[in-house]
Amino acid sequence: MLPTENRLRRREDFATAVRRGRRAGRPALVVHLRSGATDPHAPGESAPRTRAGFVVSKAVGVAVVRNKVKRRLRHLMRDRIDLLPPGSLVVVRALPGAGDADHAQLARDLDAALARLLGGGAR
Repeated sequence: MLPTENRLRRREDFATAVRRGRRAGRPALVVHLRSGATDPHAPGESAPRTRAGFVVSKAVGVAVVRNKVKRRLRHLMRDRIDLLPPGSLVVVRALPGAGDADHAQLARDLDAALARLLGGGAR
């Protein structure tokens, strides 16, 4: 599970990542990354933590399916959070196809999107 201190919770943090960050889309999800953003809510003595949030709409499926997708994405992000620059804000938005995707497909899509955002790969 993704630690509490690494989770996005405030609406304005989600908005900052989506509006001011870079975006990479894959068949099952879209990842928004605001690299190295400073956290105005954190004390200044330490480097800000990378935080991630998840958006899974009703288009993905019924509540059971949406919660399963969120759990899978949180689990996948836990292993990848340290690869991102400190202070980054990440929003992972599940697309309607994510409800039918298995764990391996979500992992491939997340890895590909993060690699594109971090490496600046071609579109």
